[in-house]
Amino acid sequence: MDKETLRERVWDDLEDSGIARFPFPPHGRIPNFAGAEEAAQRLADQPDWEAASTIKANPDAPQLPVRRAALRDGKTVYMAVPRLADEQCFLELDPDELEDYDAATTVSGSSEHGTQVGPEAVEPIDLIVSGSVAVTEAGGRIGKGEGYSDLEYAILRELDLVDDDTTVATTVHERQLFEDADVDVEFDEHDVPMDLVVTPERICRPDAGSTPVGIDWSVLGDERLEEIPVLERLAEAE
Repeated sequence: MDKETLRERVWDDLEDSGIARFPFPPHGRIPNFAGAEEAAQRLADQPDWEAASTIKANPDAPQLPVRRAALRDGKTVYMAVPRLADEQCFLELDPDELEDYDAATTVSGSSEHGTQVGPEAVEPIDLIVSGSVAVTEAGGRIGKGEGYSDLEYAILRELDLVDDDTTVATTVHERQLFEDADVDVEFDEHDVPMDLVVTPERICRPDAGSTPVGIDWSVLGDERLEEIPVLERLAEAE
């Protein structure tokens, strides 16, 4: 099964089963799901979470409870700006500087209440929370197909802001979590494996293996470099 086939299978299943939640349809996005708050709470009970003071999180709806929980627990949250389209490509949400955590953690509110910063202003990241369309019990993650989550990790790794000890987690519905033998998806070297998969019902800690050590320049064309200023700058330095 290829990645796109599995994406369509998950999107259809979440919609047909009534598990998908706003925004609709679930197709073409990191799908929101019933139980996202319970998964966020289960994540917040993990030692990886308790030890983290800085979290890099995706901006999608199912991880909204994660972002809010992080601020309420006094953790600084970093989110990438859409498509990394600015030299200051991250938004910093500092719990000490914010008054309304609920407003600051929405997609639109983060740009209004957060502080836009360049990579040099980002603190080392203790925990990454990624959104997923599907994930395997061995830690293979499938996003919505645009590759930005893996690219954001690669940029942070290139800048020594994450390393092998940085936990990469995802929260998903149980129906998004598959045994590898059932899907047999081939993953690429630049795909970031998950160390921690959390559903509303359980915790899965895959033996995910090695993570990418930086940017795989061979898969990035000139157009992508021109679209993402920080990549262009790093390429020049390279």
